[in-house]
Amino acid sequence: MTTPFDWITMAVFAAIVILFLQRSGAPVARDTMLHYLPPALGCALANYLGNHDQPGWATLLVGAVIAYVAIVLRPFGRD
Repeated sequence: MTTPFDWITMAVFAAIVILFLQRSGAPVARDTMLHYLPPALGCALANYLGNHDQPGWATLLVGAVIAYVAIVLRPFGRD
């Protein structure tokens, strides 16, 4: 945990895990486990890029992960 991307991607990944755990206990399934794969892989790739001197791409990818979560998983939406 030496770069800001380590902390940022871990925080985003933790939020995704909490969302998954909360929804897995719901009586009606809104999404599948595969819906969580793209943001998890995006966090891993963003962390890798951030640790290898490519902060621009890493920042863009973190933004894309957050946008995916907001649009596809809709953590605050009411369906």
